[in-house]
Amino acid sequence: MYMIAIDNTIAQQTFKELQIQQLVKTPTLEILSISLAEKSIFPKHISPKDAHLIVLEGSIDFHIENQIIKLTAQQHFGFSKEVEHWVSAIEDTKFLIIR
Repeated sequence: MYMIAIDNTIAQQTFKELQIQQLVKTPTLEILSISLAEKSIFPKHISPKDAHLIVLEGSIDFHIENQIIKLTAQQHFGFSKEVEHWVSAIEDTKFLIIR
């Protein structure tokens, strides 16, 4: 019999500055759940792999290569590995990073 496990990490994640929860980690896939309180910053960093960001709720400014990309709920954005970027929250926001 196959075990089904339901995880409520995303729903339970609070809006207190920057919160990062690893949902999945395998040799080929990582999924992170990020919550970012209004006016909080996810500091400059690079991704070790090409990545996709999916906004679940709220809105952010995604800063990359001298551009600011505004993303809101249910929007998706892909970006390349090893490119410095950072995120600022316009309002309380939850998003996924898939890489």
